Amino acid sequence: MDRLAAMEAFVLVVDSGSFSAAARRLDVGQPAVSKLVAQLEERLGVKLLVRTTHGLTATEAGLNYYERARRSLQEAEEAELAARGAGSGLSGKLRVTAAVTFARFHLMPRLPEFLARHPELEMDVVLSDRNVDLVQEGIDVALRMGQRLADSSLTARRIASTRHAVLATPAYFARAGEPKAPGELAAHEAVIYAVGGAGALWTFRRDGAELEVTLKGRLRVSAAEGVRAVVLADAGLTIVSEWMFAPEIADGTVKTVLPDWELPPIDLWAVLPAGRSATTKAQTFVSFVEEVMRRAKEMT
Repeated sequence: MDRLAAMEAFVLVVDSGSFSAAARRLDVGQPAVSKLVAQLEERLGVKLLVRTTHGLTATEAGLNYYERARRSLQEAEEAELAARGAGSGLSGKLRVTAAVTFARFHLMPRLPEFLARHPELEMDVVLSDRNVDLVQEGIDVALRMGQRLADSSLTARRIASTRHAVLATPAYFARAGEPKAPGELAAHEAVIYAVGGAGALWTFRRDGAELEVTLKGRLRVSAAEGVRAVVLADAGLTIVSEWMFAPEIADGTVKTVLPDWELPPIDLWAVLPAGRSATTKAQTFVSFVEEVMRRAKEMT
C-alpha cells in the first residue's frame, strides 16, 4: 500500500463525503479509492468511516487521523513547491468569489496579509450572494457555504465549519420574550433567510431526540445583508450561521438562545471549476483561508 496515496484518498473522501467524488478528484475508479481506504483501515486496525443517511462520515478515530493526515499532505506539497523554487511567492492574477457578508467579516480584512506574502500577485475578488458560473466568470476559487454542494460535478474541499444559531437583539427579546424551547419559536416573528427558497424549516436535536420547527414570519430575505439590517433593527429573530453575525455575537449586540439544542452545522467549501486541477495559486489561497478560519475559531 502506498501510504501517502491512501492518506490522500481518505482525506478526499472526508472532504467530499463520498468515494465517487474522491475518485473523480483523483481521476481513478471508485473501487481503487475504496480499496485504498480499506487497506488504510486494516493497517491502522480501526474503522475510519461509517455510512449514514447523509453519506460517508468520519468516526472519532477517523477525524483524529484526518486532521493529522491533512497537515502531512499539506507539508509534503509545500516541500515539493519549495524544492521546485515555488516557495518564494506567487505571481500573476488570482480571481476568487465569495458571498458579500462572509467576505466582509472574514476574508477582506485578511487579504492584505495574503498579498503581503505574495507581492507579485494580483487579485480580482467577485463578491456576490449568488453562485456565479465559475467557468464563464473565469473564477479560480469560489468560497461557498452549505451542508452539501448541489452541483456534484464541481471539485470542492471543505475548509471550515460553524454552527447555526437562533439569535436576535436584546431589545427584541425584552419585548417578545426569550424562547426556552424550539416549539416556542412558532410564536415569534422570524426574519427568514430565504436562500434558494429554504430557511423556514429547521430540525433541532438534543439527547438523541429530534424536533422539527417551522419559523413564521412576514419577511423573507434573500441576502445576508438584508437579514442583518432587519434583525439589528430589533424586528425579529432569525436562524443563520454564526459567521453572519460574528462581530455582534462577540460584542453582545445580538444574543443567541437555545444553546442546549443542536442545529445542523454549515460548512465553508473551496470550490474549483469543474474539470480543472487546482493551480498553485488556488491551493495557496485555499490554505490561507483555512488558516484564517482556524485562527478565528481558536480565538472564540
